[in-house]
Amino acid sequence: MRKRIQKSMMLILAVTLVLFYAIISIILYNRNLELLKNEVRQEAEYIRTAVNISGTDYLEQMSEVDERTRLTLVDQSGNVLYDSSGGENDMENHSAREEVQEAFDAGTGEAVRMSDTLGRELYYYAVSLSDGSVLRVAKSMDNLAFTALNMLPIMGALAVVMIVFALLLAKWQTARLIRPINELDLEHPLDNTLYEELTPLLVAMDRQNREKEAVSNMRKEFSANVSHELKTPLTSISGYAEIMKNKMVRPADIPVFSERIYKEARRLITLVEDIIKLSKLDEESVELEKEEVNLYALTREVVSHLAPQASQKHIRMEVTGEEVTCFGIRQILDEMIYNVCENAIKYNNDYGRVSVWVGNTLEGPKISVTDTGIGIPEEHQERIFERFYRVDKSHSKERGGTGLGLSIVKHGALLHGAKVTVDSAPGKGTRIEMLFVRDTSSVS
Repeated sequence: MRKRIQKSMMLILAVTLVLFYAIISIILYNRNLELLKNEVRQEAEYIRTAVNISGTDYLEQMSEVDERTRLTLVDQSGNVLYDSSGGENDMENHSAREEVQEAFDAGTGEAVRMSDTLGRELYYYAVSLSDGSVLRVAKSMDNLAFTALNMLPIMGALAVVMIVFALLLAKWQTARLIRPINELDLEHPLDNTLYEELTPLLVAMDRQNREKEAVSNMRKEFSANVSHELKTPLTSISGYAEIMKNKMVRPADIPVFSERIYKEARRLITLVEDIIKLSKLDEESVELEKEEVNLYALTREVVSHLAPQASQKHIRMEVTGEEVTCFGIRQILDEMIYNVCENAIKYNNDYGRVSVWVGNTLEGPKISVTDTGIGIPEEHQERIFERFYRVDKSHSKERGGTGLGLSIVKHGALLHGAKVTVDSAPGKGTRIEMLFVRDTSSVS
């Protein structure tokens, strides 16, 4: 960055110097040209006045005084009567010359062109005399170009001085500009008071820092929750097994203890399976290919699997809607529907009802699961998709949840570009909707 700033400043300086030299040269050229024209015009007026008074003999005297000025006398027919460069007898007729024609017509005329006689670019100014002839005065314009060339060494020396000075200034200015950036407090980006242009970057950094902190806290909480959730069934299994090992259980109670050990073991297996599923979704290591899945048929299949669990609480389950397909991973969609419906059973009241609607909407396929259960307070609704988060913590063990079901639903929704919404109130039941936003580009 430092080198780029310095190179940019030096490039700007070099371009500025070249443009400055070109502009100054053009200005000086035009200025000197005007001065030359005025000088020639004045000289022509003086010579005309002298010729009108003293005759053409004055021209001979004038040519000896200033050899840089070329004098030419042309009669009314365009014949050259006199030329200070000599050889007037060999010159062609000048009646076609631009400045001579203008002098015959208007009294004065001027032109700039290359001289055939001298081979140099000249400025010509012609005036008519009292006898009808034309006096033409000309001077070379070579000096004007030499003026620009003579400035080149001076401009070159100034350029070297300015480049050296600019290089030192660029280094100092670059160090001054970069120093606040090098001293940024990356841990607290918004506390830095410097360039306004860096505000979007600093805001993004602050957001990333907060996200990192949130992820770090979530991982710590996840680790603590995993340890607790795994330790609880293991402790129960170990305790029941130890009691049975020490023969502290009556033979009649062995089936009861065995049932408890079996339930805790099943709970442990379910928990481990959910953690593995969640880890795969987190790492996006799901290798299954997407396909067209009939959501209505899949939902009916899931509900049939949950029928025994619902019948234990005398809960009536129903599926309504229409045939609708979604381009996704069948196994994950199955787990999403299963977890939402299972929660609707677990946290429902006995003799309650679970209604599942599957159908098409303007935005895409949607699955809506409504229960008549205990409901979720508003302050908890945003957190129910977090890992191990439970609203009813005191009865979570009784209801058999691992606390990872809705978290799997959330990650599955992200994988399918779906939106999950919750509408609930304590004592009035809960409705969870999964909207699979239609993406025509992904449909084969």
